[in-house]
Amino acid sequence: MHFEARFTDLPKHLQALLQQSTPSGSATSSLPRRSFLKMAAVSGFALGCYPVLTLAQDAAAKAPAGLKPTEQPGAFVQIAADGTVTVTINRLDFGQGVQTALPLILAEELDADWSKVRSVHGNNHPAYVDPAFGMHLTGGSNSIKNSYTQYRELGARTRAMLVSAAAAKWNVPAADLRTENGFVIGPGGKKLSYGELAEAAMTLPVPEKVTLKDPKDFRLIGKPTGRLDAKAKSTGTQDYGIDAHLPGMLTAVVARPPVFGAKVKSFDDSAAKAIKGVKAVLRVPVDRGGEGVAIIATGYWPAKQARDVLKLEWDTDGVEKVDSVKLLASYKEMTKTPGKLKFNDDVSKIAGAPHKLNAEFVFPYLAHTPMEPLNCTVAIKGDKAELWLGTQMPGLDGFAAATVLGVKPENVAIHTQMAGGGFGRRAIATSDYVVEACQVAKAAKTAGLDAPVRTLWSREDDVKGGYYRPMHLHKAEIGFDAQGNILGWDHVIVGQSIVSGTPFEGMMVQNGVDVTAVEGMKEPYEMPMRLSVHHPKINVPVLWWRSVGSTHTAFVMETLIDEIAQATKQDPVAYRLKLMGNKHPRHKAALELAVEKSGYGKKKLPAGRAYGVAVHESFSSVVAYVVEASIKSGQPKLHKVTAGVHCNLAVNPKSVEAQVQGAALMGLSMCLPGAAITLKDGVVEQSNFGDFVVPRITDMPQIAVHIVPSADAPTGMGEPGLPALAPAFANAIARVSGKRWRELPYRQV
Repeated sequence: MHFEARFTDLPKHLQALLQQSTPSGSATSSLPRRSFLKMAAVSGFALGCYPVLTLAQDAAAKAPAGLKPTEQPGAFVQIAADGTVTVTINRLDFGQGVQTALPLILAEELDADWSKVRSVHGNNHPAYVDPAFGMHLTGGSNSIKNSYTQYRELGARTRAMLVSAAAAKWNVPAADLRTENGFVIGPGGKKLSYGELAEAAMTLPVPEKVTLKDPKDFRLIGKPTGRLDAKAKSTGTQDYGIDAHLPGMLTAVVARPPVFGAKVKSFDDSAAKAIKGVKAVLRVPVDRGGEGVAIIATGYWPAKQARDVLKLEWDTDGVEKVDSVKLLASYKEMTKTPGKLKFNDDVSKIAGAPHKLNAEFVFPYLAHTPMEPLNCTVAIKGDKAELWLGTQMPGLDGFAAATVLGVKPENVAIHTQMAGGGFGRRAIATSDYVVEACQVAKAAKTAGLDAPVRTLWSREDDVKGGYYRPMHLHKAEIGFDAQGNILGWDHVIVGQSIVSGTPFEGMMVQNGVDVTAVEGMKEPYEMPMRLSVHHPKINVPVLWWRSVGSTHTAFVMETLIDEIAQATKQDPVAYRLKLMGNKHPRHKAALELAVEKSGYGKKKLPAGRAYGVAVHESFSSVVAYVVEASIKSGQPKLHKVTAGVHCNLAVNPKSVEAQVQGAALMGLSMCLPGAAITLKDGVVEQSNFGDFVVPRITDMPQIAVHIVPSADAPTGMGEPGLPALAPAFANAIARVSGKRWRELPYRQV
C-alpha cells in the first residue's frame, strides 16, 4: 500500500489545530508512509498481526491503494502462534462494553475461537478514527452503529488472507477450503490453526472486497456473551487511567478558581512547601482563561495536603458570577419572546381550541460524576510526548497536547486507558483536563522536574469545577380537542448551546439553533408545532451529558402527551399509538413489547401504586418504559421497570441489557431531590456525594429488559436507555398524587 496521511484529508477543525500546533505555523502537506511507520513505532503502536514491524511494512506495501487505514486488518488484528487473537478497538471502553462487542463482530467473520479472543485499546493513530466521522470519537452511541460493517469486513479480510496462506501451503484452490473456530480446514479434514498461518498470511495482499456472512449463519453475533473484562473488573485487577504508574512519576493536583475564569491574585505557599514529598508549587493556566496553582509531589496525598494549606486570594473581577435563582428569572423573561426557529408550523388554531394546556418546565445543571475522576499522565521526552488517559477523542486531545507542549502532533502518542465512566465528560472540544495536565507537566519541566507528571482531579474538583449538562427552561402552550387531536403546539426553549464556539458548531448549529437542544421534540407524534430557541451566553462551562438534549426534551414531550391523554380520558398507551399512526413501526414495537411484558392493563397493582408509560427515540434506537411507582414518606418511589428496546440487531444482548439497566439508573438520578447543580455568586454550591445526590442501591428498582428481534444493522445503545425513564416515572407519580411534575429533580410531595 502507498499510504500518505494528507493534511487536507483531516477534518477542518483538526486542520486548524494542526496549523496552530506546527512550530513553523504551516502544516505539513503530507506524511509519507515510512515517516508514518516510524511515528507508529515510537508511539508503541504495533502495525501488524505478527511480531515484526518489517513484515507489517511488506504487507502494507501490498495492500490495494483503495483501502483506507480503517479498513486494513494490520492495525486491528494480532494473531499469536498459540492462536490467541488480539483485537484492537477504535473506541474508548468506559463501561459500555465495546471492548467485547467490537471483537465479537470481528471474530464472527474471522471464524475465530472466541475463547482465545482478547482486546486492547487503540490510540490516536489514523486507523482508529470513526469511519463515518473521520475523527477519533467515542460518543453519540455510534461505536457499534458506525463500526459494525467495518469490523465485519476486517474479520472477513483477515480470514481470507489466512485461507490464501493455507491454500498456498497445501497447493489447493482457496475455494476448496473452509474455516471453523480458529482453523482452516482442507480436503480430507486436514487443518491448520490460525496461529500457524498468521505470519505467512499477513505478508499477502489485503483483499479489497469480501463477502460477509448472512446473519442467519451468525454463531456469535446476537448471542448473549459475557464481557472480556468481567473477571478483571470483578476481581479489582482492572487498571484504569488513574492507575498509571511510570518510573519516577510525580503526582499533581491543581487549586482551581472558585469562579470560572478567575485568576490568582496572590498566594502563600510556605506551609504547602513544608509538607514532605512536595516538589514544587507552580502557577499554571487553567480552562476558560483562568489561572490556578499546581502542587506537584511524590504522591496524591502529600499533594492534596499541600493544596489544603495553600493560602490563596482570587481575582474575580471581570468574570460573570452566575446565580441559579437569578438565571432562572432571566430565562423566564426570554420565553416571553420567540427565539430562533426550529419548527414554524401554523399554530393559529390554539386560540380557538376547546382545551388548552400551558406548562413551564425547569431542568437544572447536572454534573457527570463518573466513578473514576478525571486524570491525565504526561511524559515529555525532548520533542516528543506521551499521554496516558481514558479519552473519548484521542486525536483531538493529541492535537491539543501538541499545541500546549510545542511539539509536532505526530510526536504525541496517546495511550488510551480503560476509563471508569465518563457520560460525555471525557469528550470535550476544549480538551480542558488534557490541556491543563500538559500545562502542569510543562511547568514542572521548566522548574527542573524531569519526570512524568500525573494530574489527578478529586471528586470535589470534578463537581465544583467541571463541565455540566446545561440548565434549560421549556414553555409550552398547546391547544387540543376532546378527542386529543393536537391543534397547535407553541414551544420555547431557553438554554446554553453545547457546541457554539467549538469545532462542532459548523455542523451542529443550524439557523442559530443548537440541534442537540431540540433533538426529540415533536417526534414521533404528528402535530403542528412552532418551536423556537434562545441560547444565552453564560459563564458556566457546558457539555453533553448522557443522551444530551433528550435528557429534557423526552421529559417534556412524554409528560405533556400523557397529560393530554389523561385530560381527554384516553388510555396513555392507546393514545400514543393513535398519534404515531403507521409511520413509526419501531416506536410501536418497542412500546407494545414493554406493555406486553409488564402486565400493563392486565395486572392489578397494590393500593397506592400506579403505572407510568413513556417512549422515546435517541441515537437511532427506541426505548419504551412501563414503570410502577408510588409515594412513600413524601418521596416518589420507583418499584419496577419494564423496558422494550428496538436497536435493530443486538450484537450482544447481555450488553444491551446492561446498558439499559445502567441508563435507567442514571435516568433515575435526574429525578431524586438533591441531584441538581446550583450556583451562587459564581460558585458551584455542591462538592461531593454528601450534597450532590446519586441513587443508592436502595433506590434501584426491579428492571426487566426485552429486545425487539431484528436482523437490521445495529443502532446505538449507550444513551437511548436514559431519556424515557424520568417521564415514565413522573407519569406514574402524577396518577398517584394527582399532581403533574414540571421540574427535575422532583421535590417532596
